[in-house]
Amino acid sequence: MKKRNVIWLIIALVVIIAAVALVGYYLKKSEPTIIQGTVECTSYKASSKIAGRIEEMKVEQGQQVTKGELLYVLSTPELDAKLRQAEAVKSAAAAMDEKALAGARKPQKEAALNMWQKAQAGKQLAEKTFERVKALYEQGVVPAQKYDEAEASFRAMEATEMAAKAQYDLAMDGASKEEKKAAAAQVLQAEGAVSEVESYISDAMVYSPVDGEVSTIIAEQGELVGTGYPVVAILDTSDVWVTFNIKETMLPRIKIGTRMTGYVPALGRDVEMEVTYISVQADFATWNATRTQGSFDIRTFAVKARPVDEVRRIRPGMSVLVDWDKVGE
Repeated sequence: MKKRNVIWLIIALVVIIAAVALVGYYLKKSEPTIIQGTVECTSYKASSKIAGRIEEMKVEQGQQVTKGELLYVLSTPELDAKLRQAEAVKSAAAAMDEKALAGARKPQKEAALNMWQKAQAGKQLAEKTFERVKALYEQGVVPAQKYDEAEASFRAMEATEMAAKAQYDLAMDGASKEEKKAAAAQVLQAEGAVSEVESYISDAMVYSPVDGEVSTIIAEQGELVGTGYPVVAILDTSDVWVTFNIKETMLPRIKIGTRMTGYVPALGRDVEMEVTYISVQADFATWNATRTQGSFDIRTFAVKARPVDEVRRIRPGMSVLVDWDKVGE
């Protein structure tokens, strides 16, 4: 009798275990596969091509801005000084260009003639002195040093006379075509330098590249920032998408263009989305294999899906839940 009871007890336990396992299997099988994604959007970082100190910050965190709205202004005293310098060079080049076109004035011509005549007189005196010293040197009266000094003085005055003659000819004939072209080129070069500095100064005022919301102000008023340093971060909330990190075993269900429905808990509504991007390679492993079962590492791939229609009040960082079992049906 006891033996029979034990047998029935064993049979009952086996049935109970089998029933529990069967119920657990069906319960597990009926549970939906929910994946969670995160809302993201395009972010712009406003910066300037020049370095400077932030003189005035025009926006604050969380403020809505429009494309072309002034964000901040840099103080650039060095560039202001360079602009004044470039404008002075431009004025000087313009004056030289006018002079080349107009030619020398009468007082300048007279001064050039006077300098040439003085140089001629100096050359003649140096030449006579050289001839006397040369004769004395040949007679052995003066040393070679005196002879060399007299010759050097004569050659120098000769070169001075030639230079004075060239200046006089230039004053009489006016500037040559080449000189006029060179003067005009200097004017263009000076104008280019002014335009370049003005362009840099205009970059001291930084404007918003898009309509959006100021998410972060990285540098505050009064701080010194370098070239290209991001000062204000702007989120373009009109360009949003949802990023999912899914197991590689889930990829066969989707392709570019696949549509899915996601639930946004923060908004309490469903959003229809379309897959626009599937990562070309795995990002990282999230599920490790159990080697004793002969399994393998399961990798994770990034998938991006964009809302088909505009979703009001959706913001970056919100969660989106998708029943993966219904994707691709």
